[in-house]
Amino acid sequence: MRPVITVIITLILLSVSSSISAQYSSVKIEQKVDSVLALMTLDEKIGQLNLPAAGDISTGLAQSTGIIAKIKEGKVGGLFNIRGVERIREVQKVAVEESRLGIPLLFAMDVIHGYKTVFPIPLGLSCSWDIEAVERSARIAAQEASADGIAWTFSPMVDLSRDPRWGRIAESGGEDPYLNSEIAKAMVNGYQGDDLSKENTLMACVKHFALYGASEAGRDYNTVDMSRLTMYNVYFPPYKAAIDAGVGTVMASFNEVDGIPATGNKWLMTEVLRNQWGFDGFVLSDYTGINEMIDHGVGDLEAVSALALKAGVDMDMVGEGFLLTLKKSLEEGKITEEDINKACWRILEAKFKLGLFDDPYRYAQPDRARREVYTDSNRNAARKIAAESMVLLKNEGDILPLKKEGTIAIIGPMGNNRENMQGTWSVAGDHQKSITLLEGVKEVAGENVNVLYAKGANFVSDPELEARFSIFGKNTYRDNRPEEEILAEALEIAEKADVIIAAVGEASEMSGESSSRTNIEMPDTQRRLLKALLDTGKPVAMVLFTGRPLALTWEAEYVPSILNAWFAGSEAGYAIADVLFGDVNPSGKLTATFPQNVGQIPIYYAHKNTGRPLEGEWFQKFRTNYLDVSNEPLFPFGYGLSYSEFKYGEMTLNKTSLKGEESLSVTINITNESETDGKEVVQLYIRDVVGTITRPVKELKDFQKVFIPAGTTKTVSFSITTDDLKFYNYDYENMAQSMKYDWEPGEFIIMVGRNSDEVQSQSVIWEK
Repeated sequence: MRPVITVIITLILLSVSSSISAQYSSVKIEQKVDSVLALMTLDEKIGQLNLPAAGDISTGLAQSTGIIAKIKEGKVGGLFNIRGVERIREVQKVAVEESRLGIPLLFAMDVIHGYKTVFPIPLGLSCSWDIEAVERSARIAAQEASADGIAWTFSPMVDLSRDPRWGRIAESGGEDPYLNSEIAKAMVNGYQGDDLSKENTLMACVKHFALYGASEAGRDYNTVDMSRLTMYNVYFPPYKAAIDAGVGTVMASFNEVDGIPATGNKWLMTEVLRNQWGFDGFVLSDYTGINEMIDHGVGDLEAVSALALKAGVDMDMVGEGFLLTLKKSLEEGKITEEDINKACWRILEAKFKLGLFDDPYRYAQPDRARREVYTDSNRNAARKIAAESMVLLKNEGDILPLKKEGTIAIIGPMGNNRENMQGTWSVAGDHQKSITLLEGVKEVAGENVNVLYAKGANFVSDPELEARFSIFGKNTYRDNRPEEEILAEALEIAEKADVIIAAVGEASEMSGESSSRTNIEMPDTQRRLLKALLDTGKPVAMVLFTGRPLALTWEAEYVPSILNAWFAGSEAGYAIADVLFGDVNPSGKLTATFPQNVGQIPIYYAHKNTGRPLEGEWFQKFRTNYLDVSNEPLFPFGYGLSYSEFKYGEMTLNKTSLKGEESLSVTINITNESETDGKEVVQLYIRDVVGTITRPVKELKDFQKVFIPAGTTKTVSFSITTDDLKFYNYDYENMAQSMKYDWEPGEFIIMVGRNSDEVQSQSVIWEK
């Protein structure tokens, strides 16, 4: 049965013609959207604003479910987290053949760091400092997801975070606005490509707008309170970068902004997003975000639904506040039909851009799914990118790389735990296909290596705590024997080994949404395991699994070698083994600071000075510091070791006095003094010494990841313009505009180095 809507629109727009389809395709999208909107009833318009989860849809839709009934009535605009081509085709068929107007549904999923082929968690991916690799990971995810029926992903998440207690830092690109912005652009470009109507693209959704990563106390969904200067200069840039890259949709955050929940904040959703930044896509709430404004204390369901719509939120995820209350609010004059029309128009426009009106099944082709999902090529890319994301934190005595000989013992709760390799928000991944560390080491080491395994410890001693993160099909396989018995078994294995790989850290769901932690040290049982392994006198290489920076002060002092593997995705075991044995030289650098202890949080490199800055590294009375620990991080932003040894030459500038729109050239020679080829991330920072507002002690402005063969020198060059000096400040002469974005003349310190702490610097004067 041909969709009714197609027949009606064609007749209205073009009249009957032998070349109807060709003429129709040439009509501008705006005209097509207008023509559809004109045919819709008020209920159908409101229905397009409704985005339920597909939780009650099962295979075989001859049986009617609540959602299916709503689809037939035109009360659903899209669905998310329904999987599989056949199921999606079946539901889409209901929409286009059994609803009055046959408007196709938009199918979405949380494709966060890969689809079936899973890449490292976003925090790990960011540590590759390889923007091309980041974009490639999103391109592969789009290829796979679109082949399997998905047209829309709720990614990238670009919430800058400087608090590792917050579990969702795992989904972030870390603490820096510049690097996060580069990642945001790459992810949008990877998902959307250059033409959304192509069948292998996904419409992206930047989230969570805004400031979600700054929740108080690192507790998820909590309050955020910050100045607008901090918003514009630190937290807004990654969102804006995604907007500038053409992202199709924006998701509101759960937190409040300036005392008003983001979901109902008109200043945020309309003034900033649309008026200042020119966003022309549609905005949706997060999961029940509209309903949750009731608990924020700003009204009942009808009031908060009207507030969200008037603020600029176009689609309601799951809560159905729009569906249940907008008609009543319209009758009471709290909203206008134009408010509803604008929201519906934007959603219809997205469907046209995706080509769903031309072919509702374009993203659900069984042949594509069989041919393009979880391919060997995609898996190889995931393995390579995962290896690039790992950060070597310590390598005392050159324990790594390991030799492919002798006996190796893998000991620890992450040594053979398949379900926990992929990390949080790997909703489409098949955890049973993940490569474990044990499998990876056996494969990469080859037949000449005897590989032994013991669990050694549970993740934590408290079974109730462990149950909280043994969820979503990611079993931690808790061993209920006494801890001493589990440890004794491990030590028996350790005695047979020449070297020990300690596979420790977090389980997959110890970080992620609703996984905030106040204690971010190594869990108790695992630290006892590490102490016992070190007491054997055998060389110990610690492989750290984590979704956040941890406070590893004890481990950094006593464990000779530490490789931070994050959660590396579906090919984790192979990728980790590639690095452990030196088939891949580690080149990852931290994108979030590791604190000495939780009491230092928030700790980040781009901090500001106080009026009493600490002089030196240790305690001084009446200076800004602690009695019990230094101000220094355990591992700074940008830090990461290599099997190569890189020597930095002297930084040179082409001039030290500049004026106006002149540019500054910075060059430095990097020599690989080792016998191992390697990659180094060379980082450029700038400090604006004097400003009309206080400025950070340094800010990342550029970086290059360069390959340097053994025994050779690479010249790295940067070009700095006045664009790199700009920042947001209050426009005191025109307060109606509130903010201006410009640079101020004066002294600037130019810094280049291997991380944010180890830099060399020179001063320049830049006049207007």
